[in-house]
Amino acid sequence: MTERLRLDFCEVHIFDNYMIVVMDAGVHITLKENLILTNTAFTYFKNKPFVYITHRINSYSVDPAIYKETSKIKNLLGFCVVSQNFMAKSTAQIEKLFLDKPFEIFDTLPEAIAWTKELLK
Repeated sequence: MTERLRLDFCEVHIFDNYMIVVMDAGVHITLKENLILTNTAFTYFKNKPFVYITHRINSYSVDPAIYKETSKIKNLLGFCVVSQNFMAKSTAQIEKLFLDKPFEIFDTLPEAIAWTKELLK
């Protein structure tokens, strides 16, 4: 399955066991946007295990409180950030402290997808 969704604040690519999200430049992700993404995950993955990949092409900010809610998604096996930007990686290191799931940071999408496949085994 491969589907592309355009939301008000991001683009979502849905695959069999993972979703890749590219946020729009300059947005601030709060509990409201997180709820929309959570509902999207429930729609496509229901009780099926999946991994959330955020491809940080653009600069945006995240309210760390969302990770407490994201940690409650039972079928979310892991979360990863893909970026080659030093600041985005530094921010992700801090965000990692708030999520109670496996959380990794990669330079490229192929690395993130390989990790995802290992996690899903």
